[in-house]
Amino acid sequence: MSEMQSKQLAKPKPGPSTQRYLDIAEIRDDMVILKDGTVRAVLLVSSINFALKSSDEQEAIIQSYMSFLNGLEFPVQIVIQSRKMNIDAYMNHLNEQQKKTANELLRAQISDYRTFVNELVELGQIMQKRFYLVLPYDPVTNKRKNFFARLGDALSPTAAAKLNQKQIADRVEQLSRRSEMIAGELSSMGLGSARLDTQALIQLYYEVYNPDLFDTERLNDVSQIMHE
Repeated sequence: MSEMQSKQLAKPKPGPSTQRYLDIAEIRDDMVILKDGTVRAVLLVSSINFALKSSDEQEAIIQSYMSFLNGLEFPVQIVIQSRKMNIDAYMNHLNEQQKKTANELLRAQISDYRTFVNELVELGQIMQKRFYLVLPYDPVTNKRKNFFARLGDALSPTAAAKLNQKQIADRVEQLSRRSEMIAGELSSMGLGSARLDTQALIQLYYEVYNPDLFDTERLNDVSQIMHE
């Protein structure tokens, strides 16, 4: 009995949760709330084939981009994500079309096309690039804290947990204003943008922190999870 107890006591204790080391405290209201109480909005931005533009168009784009950067009153983060293209939804659509088609020849052609596309993606390792612009909002009360106070907030979720409804509403409003302003400036450069909602943000960060699981384990809709 004593030997069994000693073995049980010798078992390694579970370490701290991985979540403890993440800066994210919560994702809600189409924004990411960090542990220090600051928040982030994320815009998905389209791309431009710069090489196909004329020299005058390229110069105009460069000047617009310089004006955009010089006009910023707050820091932004540009993130480029490269991942193997996921065609599950497209392949499922083709499969449904194949089932609905009455013509035997068309069904065979759809089947051959599905096989071709699948092999093309597998052999060619086709990558999909996505471009994101991360917009922060750091309230004045947080900016006035010294380094050690901000470090303490980052190590514990207390700052985010103490946010009241008024502070949340202020953060939502400020991020909405910044998102609309940045979207307008991106549009002047010929770039389309869309702000990620809560579901899209959860999906994005789940994919970033779980790249191996994302292809095999899909997330449910956050609205369905909340109502279960």
